[in-house]
Amino acid sequence: MDFTPPTPDQIFALKVNAGIVELAAHDRFAAASPDMVEAIAEGIGQFAQGEWAPLSRVGDIEGAKLENGLVRLPAGYAEAYKGFVAAGWGAVSAPEAFGGQGLPYALACCTLETLGAANFAFTLLPMLTVGAIEAIDHHGSADQKTLYLPKLISGEWSGTMNLTEPQAGSDVGALRTTATPITEGEHAGKYKIKGTKIFITYGEHELADNIVHLVLARVPGAPDGSRGISLFLVPKYLPKDDGTPGPRNDLKVVGLEHKMGIHASPTCVMSYGDNDDCLGEIVGAENGGLRAMFTMMNSARINVGSQGVQVAEAATQRAMAYARDRVQSARAGSPDKTPVAIIEHPDVRRMLLRMRALTEAARALLYYTAGQVDRGSLGDASAQARAELLVPLIKSWGTDIGCEVASIGVQVHGGMGFIEETGAAQHYRDARITPIYEGTNGIQAADLVTRKLGLDNGEVLAALMAEIARESGDVTTLAELARACATVGRWMAGEASLDDRLAGSVPFQTMCAVAVAGWQLLRQSRAAAAEGTPGPIARSKPVIARYFLSRIVPEALGLQAGATAGAALLYELDTESLMA
Repeated sequence: MDFTPPTPDQIFALKVNAGIVELAAHDRFAAASPDMVEAIAEGIGQFAQGEWAPLSRVGDIEGAKLENGLVRLPAGYAEAYKGFVAAGWGAVSAPEAFGGQGLPYALACCTLETLGAANFAFTLLPMLTVGAIEAIDHHGSADQKTLYLPKLISGEWSGTMNLTEPQAGSDVGALRTTATPITEGEHAGKYKIKGTKIFITYGEHELADNIVHLVLARVPGAPDGSRGISLFLVPKYLPKDDGTPGPRNDLKVVGLEHKMGIHASPTCVMSYGDNDDCLGEIVGAENGGLRAMFTMMNSARINVGSQGVQVAEAATQRAMAYARDRVQSARAGSPDKTPVAIIEHPDVRRMLLRMRALTEAARALLYYTAGQVDRGSLGDASAQARAELLVPLIKSWGTDIGCEVASIGVQVHGGMGFIEETGAAQHYRDARITPIYEGTNGIQAADLVTRKLGLDNGEVLAALMAEIARESGDVTTLAELARACATVGRWMAGEASLDDRLAGSVPFQTMCAVAVAGWQLLRQSRAAAAEGTPGPIARSKPVIARYFLSRIVPEALGLQAGATAGAALLYELDTESLMA
């Protein structure tokens, strides 16, 4: 399948949902002119189409391999990554003081979305580096920023997040990796790191000159639980005074996970300090790792939500191409019994329209979230609070959509979808990790109903849903869904117990995400009528929006009963009876 960058729809979403024109009115983002926005969107599309997309299938088939302590990626990956670095695609929204372009975060989302749609597993490499840049920029010392950020921003060095341990899983407070202060000698002020981390994406590879690991660990005497974790910067090669990679640090990959998908992305088991000589620098203060971790995680969660859009886009393109070319059976009820392409059959048309509507709605939610992040960075406290509310929505619903659309893509292919050679199964296998990592979607829902629901005493959610209801106009189903979200939110913040809130958190989260996505798609539909809108978008967007608003929104409205059902029924059977 030939990959076609979704550039026109991305530019439209940047304008309508991210509000890129309004962002460019601020001095900080003045460089984000319409010409610059189009140049970036079109440029990354051409790069992804030419350099990354051709490697997606071979990456899935051959995968990453561990050989004599080194991770080998399939042929072509090293050259493609060099092209990424040479073109400066990792620098779009990074700080100008360290070599970045300082453009809106929404534009960086565009670059990652395009790269990921072209080659899902490969894009995890620059995506994780973004999290490292964010953490060091917000919490690192001046020396750390000067030394590490230019190399990370250029892509010459890559970054990882080391949170998970075998016994801890999502409970980072249960980690056992230690960081012992060095008080004497040439390394005084640094720490000796010792422990094992699992699920480390691109924890080892040869594409970048150095790998900067951000590792959560405990210092001696740290409090129990998450309050006692600290963040450490642990490079693969210890930098020399001039910033070039020096001697190898005492860390290594000891295994690669055998995964359902994302085969070209090496998911590593990392061991630190086997020889008691792994050096790290603290980022921020001791026992302050949780705050730094959330900086990394928030960035990563939005980007994982983007991964849902990425895989949905790729799966939709593949399904559309197959349905157009696959001829089978006459159109039902037609006097002409000549077989037609399956795209002409009603149920296939339904599946394809659903795939496209879900993909474009998730993209609209992604760029709306990114636009709120950008406004928050300009000092808009209201936008920043709204962005915090939106993070679990885009992460959870975006990834749920990625899985659903990829699954429908297999269905469109029929029996051939279950055969690996068509490529449809790869999208589903790749997508299935996204609701799990960077905080499972259940954890996102718990965050929504325990932390985000209480932002400004519930006014952040209430104001968002009130705005959606006001702008719904004659789209009564969307207004009804927004009011239902507000009603459930008040119930959860009031009479519901904690168990009741958590029991209904996932359906509530879906309701809220669909409401916001539908609203943003409605905005696109209305904007499509404006003069100058590209013809294909002007024709298709109102139909796509109507499908979403008339089919998907009522489904979400039906989740209200589950969101408010409470927890009692979940525990009516004791554990033994449940397992019987």
